[in-house]
This record gives sequence, structure tokens and C-alpha cells, in this order.
Amino acid sequence: MVNPVINLNYSNNLTTNLMLILLFFVLLFLFLSAFFSGSETSLTSSSKAKIHKLRMEGNVGAEKIGKLMDNKERLITTILLGNTFVNVAISALVTTIIIELFGNNEQAIYLTTFFLTVVILIFGEVLPKSYALNNPEKLALVVAPIFIFVVKILYPFTYLVEKLVRFFTKIFRIQNHQMSNLVQGLDAIRGALELHHEQGEVVKEDKDMLGGILDLEHIEVSEIMKHRRDIEIANIKLPTKDFIDKILKSPHSRIPVYENTPDNIIGVMHTKSLMRAVNSNESGNLENIDLKPVLNTAYFIPETTTLKEQLLAFRSKKYHLALVVDEYGTLMGLLTLEDILEEIVGNIEDETDIKHHMIEEKEDGTFIVQGNINIRDLNREMSWDLPTEEANTIAGLLIYNTEMIPAVGQVFNFFGFRFEVLKKKKNQILKVKISPPTEEALD
Repeated sequence: MVNPVINLNYSNNLTTNLMLILLFFVLLFLFLSAFFSGSETSLTSSSKAKIHKLRMEGNVGAEKIGKLMDNKERLITTILLGNTFVNVAISALVTTIIIELFGNNEQAIYLTTFFLTVVILIFGEVLPKSYALNNPEKLALVVAPIFIFVVKILYPFTYLVEKLVRFFTKIFRIQNHQMSNLVQGLDAIRGALELHHEQGEVVKEDKDMLGGILDLEHIEVSEIMKHRRDIEIANIKLPTKDFIDKILKSPHSRIPVYENTPDNIIGVMHTKSLMRAVNSNESGNLENIDLKPVLNTAYFIPETTTLKEQLLAFRSKKYHLALVVDEYGTLMGLLTLEDILEEIVGNIEDETDIKHHMIEEKEDGTFIVQGNINIRDLNREMSWDLPTEEANTIAGLLIYNTEMIPAVGQVFNFFGFRFEVLKKKKNQILKVKISPPTEEALD
């Protein structure tokens, strides 16, 4: 006959051992829950640029991250599948332990459910994700080799899940775009520049310079060219001495030359070419110099050409100056290589430039600007955000928005700014007073 006391002790020992085993698995699954959560955050929030740099340096972990991110959908499915499994397992095991200890006590089950939710939230989600957000690349390099193995192990299950997901996306007509298509590379770079500038990690000059490079393919030459009214040109019909004096007195090294009418550009005179012609004139009489053979070929471009296209054209054709024409061949303006470079690095001045005070700040916080100042230059200089879609200059912006030619003294309010016309010459707006938005208005 078996001693009942021995059977009772054996049963108690078995229950205790079972509880310890179940508790061990609860802690193990809680660790796995933290592992999956932290891995998801680290792998998806790691800097692509940093990981790419490490891959180029031959880092094995970075190479494995690259392989995982090549099929991001499968990676995410694997992580969610694993995380869901371990969280459900934790709930099942804890419920088993509570029932074993307290029976079907509803109050104990409710309290345990609440406590378990808090534990999983803190230790299985918030803490690992917080660590991963602060150390994304560091953690990703550690977990990537492990996940290469996990993805292979769980592939049969993830394959079924992917098929089910695709089936339901077709039923509900959900577009299944890759994330790389949602955010274009250039937009991501612009966003990163703005973010790092706001955080003080990128200075304004660097942000403007990098942003200028990205903008080249979106800006047409007509937006930054010097208008034909402001172009310095020379008439080939002038007496030779007067023509030479005009060219040599100019602050520019290249001057467009016309014959009969300004629209009839026949070439571009380079000061070096002209000086060589003068020096080689043995007679000493300047009127004996034939100027036409000295001219360089004029280079014409359509006004719809983008700055990126024109920069590449300048480089390939070895030109520094282009004459901009409209669809009818009418001269509209002039563009130089320096104009394009200034869109990237800002204003470039040398000892021969004539200084024009385009922006004058007043003590009351207002600004006096020239009517022909380019809006893009003004935005860059003042960190403003005036629109550039419909007009290239401040004068053009006022005329477009008022639908008239404003008179001197008229005041207008657009885009949070106050504009007052200070000076005109016939229909041309020469000076405008601008009052930018106050901090209270911005708030």
C-alpha cells in the first residue's frame, strides 16, 4: 500500500517544478518579445547612408542588414510573426500558472491580465524600442546575423502569411507599394537637411548650398537669367576706338555684340581676344582692326532649359555665357556659368564687380529692396519663403498679385508680408519696402 503522505509530497514537488519551468519560459518569451521589438525598430530606423558606408568598408554585419532590407516585407512579417507568437505564449503560460495557483478566480485573472499587459508594454515594447531608437545602427549590426537565421527558420510560416496578405490586398484593392517609392530620394535628402538645420547640426550656408544643388533640375534659366534690359551689349557699327573703349571699360570679360538691332546678336567679344587683336595690329591704327573675325560664336539656349541641363552643357561645350531666347527666337536675357554657381554657393563677387545694394535693412526691422531683385536670392538671403512660381522678381510678384502696375505709395499685404512701392520709373518698379511677418504673427 502506497503511503498517501509520500504521494502528496511527490505531487507538490511536481507542481513546484512545473511552475518553475513555466516561469522560466515566461521570462524567456518576455526576452524574445523585447528582442523582436528592439530588432524591428533598429533595423527599420537605421540610417541607410551609414549602413551603406559600412557595407562599402566591408562590414559583415552591415552586409547582412542589406540582405535583410532587400526583402523588407519578409523581414517585417518574420518579426511580427515571432513577436505575436511569444506574446500569446506569455499570456497562455501566465494564465496556466494563475489557474494552477488560484483556480478559476476571476479577480486574480483580471489583476494578472492587467499586470501582464503592463509588463509586456514596458519590458517587451517600450524599453527595447527606446534603446533601439537611441542606438539603431549599433543594435542592428548585432541582431542582423541572428535574423538571417530566424528568417530562414520561419520562412514556411512567413510565406503563408505573405500569400494571405496579398490575397486580401487584391480583394480590398489595396495598393502594395514599396516604401522606397513612397519617399523619393531627393525629398528625403531635403527633409534631412531641414531637420539637421533645425537641430543646429547643419549651418544655413551648408543647407543652402546642398539645397541649391538639388534645385538645379527644377529651375529654368528664365528664372535666374539677367533680363535683356539689364544686359550690357556693344554695337559692332561703332567706331573701332569707341567699341574697344566700351569693351575695356566694362566690368565683364565677355560682351554680346549686335549689328543694326539689339536682337541681331552676331557674336560675343572676349576682352582677351580683343587685346590680342590690338597688340597684333602693327599699323597702330585701331580703325584697321577687323572686329568680326575676333568675335566668338554666340551660344543661344531656350528659356525652358533647366539649370542642371545648362550646367552640363556649359561643361561639355566649354562655354561660359549663353544668350536666352524664347520660342520665337527673341532675345530674352543672358545667363553665365557664374549665375548657376551662385545658385549653389550664393553671391560671388570679385574686384571688378559693381556693388549694388539690393537689400537695405532699416532700424525699424523693414527692408528696402530693388524691384528687380530675384525672389530666390531674397529668400536665400533672408530665410523667407516668398513664392517663386508665378514671378521671378519682387516687382513681378507685386504686379502678378495685384493684377495691375502699382503706383508709388501703394501698400499691399501678401503671404504675411507688407509691401510698399517706394520708387518707379514709368511702368518699372524700382524700390519696394518690405515688412516681414512679426514673431507674434507667425505664432
